[in-house]
Amino acid sequence: MLEGMETTTAQIRDEAVVSPPPETIRLQPTKGFSRVLAPRELWRYRDLAGQIALRDITVRYRQTALGGAWAVLQPIGFMVVFSLIFGQVAGVSSDGLPYPLFSLAALVPWTFFANALLLGSDSLVSNSALVSKIYFPRIFMPAGVVAAGFVDLGISLVILLIIVFAWGFVPSVAILTLPLLIAVAAAAALGVSAALSAINVRFRDVRYVVPFGIQLWLFITPIVYASSTIAQPWRTISAINPMVGVVEGFRWATLGTGNAPWDLIGISAVSAAAILAAGLAYFDRVERAFADYV
Repeated sequence: MLEGMETTTAQIRDEAVVSPPPETIRLQPTKGFSRVLAPRELWRYRDLAGQIALRDITVRYRQTALGGAWAVLQPIGFMVVFSLIFGQVAGVSSDGLPYPLFSLAALVPWTFFANALLLGSDSLVSNSALVSKIYFPRIFMPAGVVAAGFVDLGISLVILLIIVFAWGFVPSVAILTLPLLIAVAAAAALGVSAALSAINVRFRDVRYVVPFGIQLWLFITPIVYASSTIAQPWRTISAINPMVGVVEGFRWATLGTGNAPWDLIGISAVSAAAILAAGLAYFDRVERAFADYV
């Protein structure tokens, strides 16, 4: 009996000697964009990022009678209203294009951008229980809203192309620039919504300011009017608004008419990149305090 106990004790002692030491975890302060854009950190939580985006897609139309049809009804509804008021009553120039197509080609990317701002700005506060209890890259919240918007954008873009073909227009090879234009709109949307969502954590006035700001932004973007009606150099300067190049690019790419607005697209792309960098920089600066205020 004693010999068996001695053997067991020796085996336990030997296993303890050969067992590897516990892993050492070193905590270090972060700098710059190391929290927001750290590749390892984002890759580590990639599954959570996908779940957040998927949840935003399902929650958006949960318990709605029309479901995903709202992705089509929003731009179509605005197209009808704008065509009646600005196209028929006010007689706003549409560069020789049918006003319904002229407005719809602009409303498709604008609706994506506006919804990203409206929902993204409130993404942290509306998920306060999750933000305050566990750690994950908080940028996933506004980014998930933007990612979920691609589904609606894809649906509305298909409807736009169907209407364009039914009207007798055939898009040219310029339609291949749509991914670039969508990337510009997404970059601007993520930059603005990231900054607004961070501000909204501290100041809840943001939820009241954003709808009003979106309405103003709509009218400084050539959606109901053509940018050709703006005299130079103001037409070029207006492209600092990133949606100017996106809207004019969508019209050129989907309707296949007019000259390529590369000057506007280029300026808007640079502006969107600057907005994205500034938004992420502010988000990174205040992210550590989210749990204290949310």
